[in-house]
Amino acid sequence: MTEVSIKTEYIALGQFLKLAGIIDTGGAAKFFLQEASISINGESDNRRGRKLYSGDKIVVQGHGEYTVIKG
Repeated sequence: MTEVSIKTEYIALGQFLKLAGIIDTGGAAKFFLQEASISINGESDNRRGRKLYSGDKIVVQGHGEYTVIKG
């Protein structure tokens, strides 16, 4: 499981995908989320604005598992 460190209280799913290196630009998030299967804390969710907090577990189909940490 890969840890992704954030400095703020939360990060939007679209920003998280860019920070984790899954997509190259924020604009690509919309199209990526239409195609990919994403699970957040065991629940399917593909809303670009979904807020992710420290401790959240994200599984991105074809890319692996991630944990958000505050750092």
